Amino acid sequence: MTALTLSAAPAAYRRRSLVLGALTLGVPAAFALAVTLGSTSIPLDAALSALAGDPGVDPGVREIIWTVRLPRAITAALAGAALAAAGVQMQTMFRNPLAEPYILGVSSGASLGVALIIVGLGGTVGTFTAGVSGLGRAGVVVAASAGAGAVLALVLALSRRVRSVVTLLVVGVMVGSAATSVITLLLVYTDPQRAQQFISWGLGSFAGTTWADLALFGPVCAAGLGLALAGVKPLNALLLGENYARTMGVRVRLTHTLTLAVASVLAGAVTAYCGPVAFLGLAVPHVARLLLGTADHRLLMPGVVLLGAATALLCCVATQAPGSGVVLPLNAVTTIIGAPVVITVLLRSRAARSGLGI
Repeated sequence: MTALTLSAAPAAYRRRSLVLGALTLGVPAAFALAVTLGSTSIPLDAALSALAGDPGVDPGVREIIWTVRLPRAITAALAGAALAAAGVQMQTMFRNPLAEPYILGVSSGASLGVALIIVGLGGTVGTFTAGVSGLGRAGVVVAASAGAGAVLALVLALSRRVRSVVTLLVVGVMVGSAATSVITLLLVYTDPQRAQQFISWGLGSFAGTTWADLALFGPVCAAGLGLALAGVKPLNALLLGENYARTMGVRVRLTHTLTLAVASVLAGAVTAYCGPVAFLGLAVPHVARLLLGTADHRLLMPGVVLLGAATALLCCVATQAPGSGVVLPLNAVTTIIGAPVVITVLLRSRAARSGLGI
């Protein structure tokens, strides 16, 4: 019996069913918190009435729910699920517990695009909750998408020339480092105010999306997640090594290319709309494996999607510091949560200590 079979003991079945059930209930609970909590708390019944279009609801409450909190919560759920799914794909493909969605330089490419638009062309990110001038938010999203796409195209082109995933991993890190170096040079020779705007964007936020943004961001994430869920069978085969996967009829090179493409699109879309969000793609897959007690992607992938969405929603709530009127940087919250989790899981996991991370 292999680790991938589902003929586990009844106790394992119950455990996994309970975990998946808890995560399924946890996502709407976290979503409700994200909608009701903030600088001003809104009772759940009032929020539900506003969502239902009750004409008796305070217009101010309706405006807050529909214009600010609902788009923010949807963005957080999509971004968390996308980064977590991409994290599982990267860790499985590279057989490395420290692999994460941005390891191939996608985030650095997106950041370079934003740096060029802000620093070189004079666009401005402004704040995530206020209006923008210059090229505005649309210019920032387009620039980030173009930068991420350019790096993805480069890495995919290079992947055709290398056979080792380890070599590809190093190539991705080098491409990301080169993009980061260019960003550093741009910031040195730019106006301090524009440099500060770029730094603010780099802190990440779920609060900058509008319904117009979600009209594109939502379908892209949904399509990427659908492809990730559909690709669990070849990922399971890769757990036992590339040679075994080939004997099972898996086209390993094609699987690598598709996995890279899906993970990079998910990470690139999140970066374009939310900035580079740290640690979610790295930490969530480890926690999901620990909770489910399996590396079978048929269970793991749905688990990380749910856990990623719930975790991102809770981080979204934490950034609002409910009742204080203070907005915390998203990456400060995700790092505080993610770093101890990764350290603990790596110390406790025998598989992670062996270097497999699965």
